[in-house]
Amino acid sequence: MAFNHLPAGVHDALCALSVTPVTHSVPMASNQLPPDGGTRPSPRTVLDRLTQGASRATRITHTEHLPPRIGSHAEWPARIRPEVTDAVRAAGIERPWTHQARTVEHALRGESVVIATGTASGKSLAYLVPVLSGLLEGSEAPNGRGATALYLAPTKALAADQRRAVGELAAPLGSAVRPAVYDGDTPVEEREWVRQYGNYVLTNPDMLHLGILPAHPRWSSFLRALKYVVIDECHSYRGVFGSHVAQVIRRLRRICARYGSEPVFLLASATAAEPAQAAERLIGQPVAEVTEDTSPRGEVVFALWEPPLTELHGEQGAPVRRTATAETADLLTDLALQDVRTVAFVRSRRGAELIALITQERLGAIDRALAGRVAAYRGGYLPEERRALERALHTGDLLGLAATTALELGVDVSGLDAVLIAGYPGTRASLWQQAGRAGRSGQGALAVLVARDDPLDTYLVHHPEALFDQPVESTVLDPDNPYVLAPHLCAAAAELPLTEDDFPLFGPAVPHILPSLEARKLLRRRAKAWHWTRRERAADLADIRGQGGSPVQIVEAGTGRLLGTVDAAAAHTTVHDGAVHLHQGRTYLVKHLDLEDDVALVEEADPPYSTTARDTTAVSILETETEIPWGDSRLCFGSVEVTNQVVSYLRRRLITGEVLGETKLDLPPRTLRTRAVWWTVTEDQLDAARVNPEQLGGALHAAEHASIGLLPLFATCDRWDIGGVSLPLHPDTLLPTVFVYDGHPGGAGFAERAFHTAPEWLAATRKAIASCECEAGCPSCIQSPKCGNGNDPLHKRGAVRLLTELLRHAPRRPAENS
Repeated sequence: MAFNHLPAGVHDALCALSVTPVTHSVPMASNQLPPDGGTRPSPRTVLDRLTQGASRATRITHTEHLPPRIGSHAEWPARIRPEVTDAVRAAGIERPWTHQARTVEHALRGESVVIATGTASGKSLAYLVPVLSGLLEGSEAPNGRGATALYLAPTKALAADQRRAVGELAAPLGSAVRPAVYDGDTPVEEREWVRQYGNYVLTNPDMLHLGILPAHPRWSSFLRALKYVVIDECHSYRGVFGSHVAQVIRRLRRICARYGSEPVFLLASATAAEPAQAAERLIGQPVAEVTEDTSPRGEVVFALWEPPLTELHGEQGAPVRRTATAETADLLTDLALQDVRTVAFVRSRRGAELIALITQERLGAIDRALAGRVAAYRGGYLPEERRALERALHTGDLLGLAATTALELGVDVSGLDAVLIAGYPGTRASLWQQAGRAGRSGQGALAVLVARDDPLDTYLVHHPEALFDQPVESTVLDPDNPYVLAPHLCAAAAELPLTEDDFPLFGPAVPHILPSLEARKLLRRRAKAWHWTRRERAADLADIRGQGGSPVQIVEAGTGRLLGTVDAAAAHTTVHDGAVHLHQGRTYLVKHLDLEDDVALVEEADPPYSTTARDTTAVSILETETEIPWGDSRLCFGSVEVTNQVVSYLRRRLITGEVLGETKLDLPPRTLRTRAVWWTVTEDQLDAARVNPEQLGGALHAAEHASIGLLPLFATCDRWDIGGVSLPLHPDTLLPTVFVYDGHPGGAGFAERAFHTAPEWLAATRKAIASCECEAGCPSCIQSPKCGNGNDPLHKRGAVRLLTELLRHAPRRPAENS
């Protein structure tokens, strides 16, 4: 792979920032890993090497040891075709783990089932065995194409990886199994072959929603024979995205019934709470669950790592801690030199590129051959670039990869020894999903969470119980959400006219929504059915991922070469004029962002800085639909406009993060018209609550964060689906005000549910803050992983007193007074 030197001045910054000189061990032969079956160092040994030296040792704040586990075997169910079990044995697997056999038994009985066991526990084999057996039986059918199966993955990378895996496993079965990927990257000339001849089609919910279901007559022979639907990484379908996918699944079931098939659903998840309940909400029918993991596991060592303070000082003289980016690059370099195959997960695309770039530079100074064995992986790459990186990681040609969450889900990277996590990813489910990428061949694994310099990460590395003694979050979705259901009813009507027989499939809200769709002239009732009568594609009404527009293409100005893409929603903050853009180890400057043509023109450059966009967010009230007095306070629900505008960008010195300057930007504001719940307090109430002006901003901010964190208990939502703003003086209310709004155009019903359960919701919020044992606030009460202000200011005691006063006059049931 291409190797490029870091921009000028980086070496000086690295040297200035290192508390002690960074020393690296002598590498093994750089052209290969230890041969299979060779002795690999234990995770404890690897960690000991990373912490050599007094300075390094003090950066570990906690080490969690998960002991190895012995596996238990079972026999394959007798109904599995012997050719399939022979193919599995040829792949080196004599007998299944007990949980694999149980999953297969459910599938053979025609029962939908979710397998929710640990990472690398063989979930793929558990669903592939019944699928391959079914396809083999179908290939012998006297008429027609035989049985078919559909595989759904949340990412293209996972679908491509599974295509490779099933191709290898099914090779002895010959033409009876014909796997094919059908997604946005599939060339047009291949798509007809997939429709006519593919019997194991791997795709994603987006393509099912926009490409397959609207064109179901062209897929009729495939759908008529559909025996199994595999839904991989099903825990990723949460929040509004999950609610959309749930309705896509219901549309699929409806079309299948039209063609006479009733597929069995096989779901897989490594990290999910109450998996059967979540799976049932997703597919709309009963699901059995297999949760006992009977596979063996090597020792897992999970370290929490806090970068050291530096001699630099930030605002108001505050000491600056070494960045997680710099620290992770150090660790990735050391692990590569030990021939420890590693993935470093980074929250941002730029961070992934920067870590890869720094690591390449450091490795190249020791052995230039090593520099090409580390790369970045992120969304926005061209399809051929992603496939090449996935192959290189799988074969071991790459020793290290700095990746965004684009690689988090399920891609088989067997043989990894270690995972670095640069900054808490936001949920425990995601944390364990990333950590589980290592040790996938049964060997021991090392995971290291490197804390960012913010209150949330700092709290977690000093309170390990918040990570290791708590269950993963529940998978939250609401298929009955009317804001989600309405566009899918239109899409369903365009596929086949809707009748009352369809109501139970789509849920109890259907009779209440259809009249509004008729009134908006989206559907028309003729006789006993509702029809889509417009010329536009009905499926386009539902943006299931909420990306909000066409992606922006990143084009090299001098050559016209397409480098990649960025989502429209992220374009203002990542590819604005003057932004530094990193791509595969090369650095570019954005010369111009053309918003009309959705193109960002870039030129290769060598700046000694990175860029960070700064934005402002404001909420204006469009209409107050309902208002309830709570004493002198007011609880309100209505329509709002959330305005976000990128106003400037900071140039920061690489590695140190020191601000070199700020440049103004003239970008148009982005607006979101949505629904919100908000409450106000008066000066007299602030006096009664003993909240003075210095505390007010922090008290409101803390109450806002905690209320967002508690809302999923009262409205079936994910905290990432909602947003909030708090102001000591809002221009529309002229009072201190806290807003909580739906983060989706037109609203998603969450704020409305918050309004109707506000006394219980805000009472639980107050209790959660007051009962937390922390002194000044923590992630368990008032800190938020998505705060744009770095969780500042926050005032825990002020929030408790403020909510206590607010709730003194709250009615028990606000809906009855509305």
